[in-house]
Amino acid sequence: MSLKRRIAIGLSIAFSLIFGIMMFIVYVSFNDFRKDEFKERFQKRLVFTVNFIEKSKDFEKEAPIFFDENSDNVLLNENIMIFGAEKNLVYSTLKDKKITWDEGLLKRLDTEKTIYNEHSVPEVYATLRKINGENYYILTSAQDVTGQSKLDFLKYTLIFSYFVSIILIWFFSYYLVSKFLEPLEILKQEISDISVHKLTSSVSVKNSNDEIGVLAKSFNLMTSRLDDVFQSQKDFNSSAAHEMRTPLTRMAFQLENLIQLENHSPKTTTTLQQMLQDVYQLSDLTKSLLLLSKFDKEGIASVYEEVRIDEVVFDAFETVHRNFPEFKMDFLIDEESVEDSILTVKGVKSLLEITFINLFKNAALYSDNQEVDISIKETDFRIIVKVFSVGTTIPAEEREKLFEAFMRGSNSHNKTGSGLGLRIVKRILEYHRAEISYTSLSDKENLFTVIFNK
Repeated sequence: MSLKRRIAIGLSIAFSLIFGIMMFIVYVSFNDFRKDEFKERFQKRLVFTVNFIEKSKDFEKEAPIFFDENSDNVLLNENIMIFGAEKNLVYSTLKDKKITWDEGLLKRLDTEKTIYNEHSVPEVYATLRKINGENYYILTSAQDVTGQSKLDFLKYTLIFSYFVSIILIWFFSYYLVSKFLEPLEILKQEISDISVHKLTSSVSVKNSNDEIGVLAKSFNLMTSRLDDVFQSQKDFNSSAAHEMRTPLTRMAFQLENLIQLENHSPKTTTTLQQMLQDVYQLSDLTKSLLLLSKFDKEGIASVYEEVRIDEVVFDAFETVHRNFPEFKMDFLIDEESVEDSILTVKGVKSLLEITFINLFKNAALYSDNQEVDISIKETDFRIIVKVFSVGTTIPAEEREKLFEAFMRGSNSHNKTGSGLGLRIVKRILEYHRAEISYTSLSDKENLFTVIFNK
């Protein structure tokens, strides 16, 4: 999961929890307020009833008239029961109903004086009061329908508001985080475009004071230092290889003349020829090192041109054939190729020739019959070149490192080479956005497949 999504989800969850907790607190607080308000109305009603009893001369006769006249002030579904000192019912507002009451509640009033049961339906407020020298047990019950309806309305409003707010919070969290991290996305894209061949390219710094700007400046400083190190290494390789070419060429020329102009014993001639082969190998090694360093210096993409692969193959074969006169090539264009095949790719012809020269040279050195089969197939999107030879195959455990520098397989014993040929092939094809792979069809069949994207 990306950092942007993790931050957005984290913020959304945090705000959702906080918002939910605050709404729950609002609901609980309002419910407590409703209960306190309803209890206060019970208390006011009790004071009203007590005042009536204190002022009444004949309570039992005046009570029905009094409560009927003040019915507008009663609570919803209010019922009042008044008991005397002996806990006998003196008056009740219940009419035409069988009157029942809780004897245990009346006994509790003897000790607790006031009882409020808010969990019953209806709610009950009971109290023991001494009025005009006599004890009266007053039980009032009622339902807070208005307060409960307000509480229900608040509950549904909060639930609806919560879900709407959650949707908005999640949307705007992702939107705002995306906006805040947009410079980081741009920085990531610019960093992705930088490769080993484009270390001098710097990423843009829009705001040098924020964290992303500081990160961009630090990255530019790091790439600058890396480029200096790589450039020093490449300059050393190029200079060393260039300086070694002249003495090696002179040594090869002198050895060739020495072998041809003077009469030597067979042992001496063999030794001189072996020395000459070693000089050629050193020369090839220095040329390869020079070539590798040259690749990194040149922007070869700027000199790309239309190149015919079949012409490159034939020119490479001619070059190898001069050094290996017995080397043969069987060339074939696959019948499944598109009808208007032109076998053309964009690239540098000289570099592509080096690619096939190295592949052909390997075939000449390692094949049993010094012969290579070439087949070219062109599709709508690719050109596929297969280089097939018969000879000792490369062990499976060595194939992963086949295209690494100075890698020589176990099948290369007593064979000349520097171990850089396939590495150079890989590097050239990477510059041309092409791919190469090796497979072994059997114990004696080697197949290199080169794929060019059109």
